[in-house]
Amino acid sequence: MAWRGNLSRNLKELRVLFCQTSPASAQTREFVQKNYKDLKTLNPRFPILIRECSGVEPQLWARYDMGVEKGVDLEGLTEPQITKMLEELVKGGAAAKV
Repeated sequence: MAWRGNLSRNLKELRVLFCQTSPASAQTREFVQKNYKDLKTLNPRFPILIRECSGVEPQLWARYDMGVEKGVDLEGLTEPQITKMLEELVKGGAAAKV
């Protein structure tokens, strides 16, 4: 789980989008509740943006250097699968710097 401390090194911004009430966003809401504090503690100055909007599909967006963005759809994923998707986005940012 060392990748959690590398958010600010490999990404410029992380955005989590989800609906406050829809069942499709339930696992994303759980992910935010369980992981936000830990991620923010490890990356205190890194922007982690939580965007709640009625009816929106759950998504995770990562912004890298030079304004490059990559988004993934989180609908139907469990909280551990969402964690894995975030890890892949963070590692993708490290690979892009090489």
